[in-house]
Amino acid sequence: MTIFAARPGWGIFWMIVTGGCFVTVTALVKLLGTRIPAPEAAFLRYLLGLVFLIPVLGQLRRIKLNRTEWTLFAGRGVVHTIAVALWFFAMARIPIADVTAMNYLSPIYVTLGAALFLGEKLALRRVMAVGVALLGALIILRPGLREVGPGHLAMLFTAVFFGASYLIAKRMTATASPGIVVAMLSITVTIGLAPLAAMQWVTPTWGELAILMGVACFATAGHYTMTLAFRAAPLAVTQPVTFLQLVWAVLLGALVFDEGVDIFVVLGGMVIVGAVSFISWREAVLKRRAITPNVSATKV
Repeated sequence: MTIFAARPGWGIFWMIVTGGCFVTVTALVKLLGTRIPAPEAAFLRYLLGLVFLIPVLGQLRRIKLNRTEWTLFAGRGVVHTIAVALWFFAMARIPIADVTAMNYLSPIYVTLGAALFLGEKLALRRVMAVGVALLGALIILRPGLREVGPGHLAMLFTAVFFGASYLIAKRMTATASPGIVVAMLSITVTIGLAPLAAMQWVTPTWGELAILMGVACFATAGHYTMTLAFRAAPLAVTQPVTFLQLVWAVLLGALVFDEGVDIFVVLGGMVIVGAVSFISWREAVLKRRAITPNVSATKV
């Protein structure tokens, strides 16, 4: 047991750090712009991130997978590849706050997927919470009152595919260690993105490569600090803290990228996070196996 175990204060602290890491990721991708096609940018992020697999190379050489496990790893690689490519596409085209707020939908899709495919009971309270979260998405998008462009549509599907990736990962952790699950994800997504990147290859500059290496570093750091947060405190404690990611995203978009502040995006994000936090709290109260992930668990 680590010194952080069962210490909610540390859980909140590490979740705040996690939010900072992931907002930095979004800022770097925004800074990268649209010169590099989205699939190529995503491919380079994962390719450069393979350096972080060095500590688990020994485990990778020793693993023996059956057909079902190979199918799960490959299936997750496919859905995560699509999710990452869509996320990079959206990030370069819509405000940072919109991307951050709409990514909060992933845990809601996980909740629905768990009920449809894993036999998880979907009680009335959870159904109502899902409905509230979808209302939050409508507040953000406001169809008919604002332009809903390709970037917003891409984020809607991004959340769906990230949710599917998480559900498959949840299934895989029953037979594989977390390190192997993460390593296989990095490898399969890199392979999956390679042909997409080759189709519209644009030679990146050293500056663009440096930005993408920064994306890989902060994304990896965010997932590590998120693990520390989960180890220190229950999900019901850390989940509401993820709202701070939207606060940082709004400030960053307004102060650095001149995107302005859309109060409806903030309101919609609050509604979604509130719904996700309620579901997590109910899972903790009922003391059942948690299915709904933390918002940050469905990140790039």
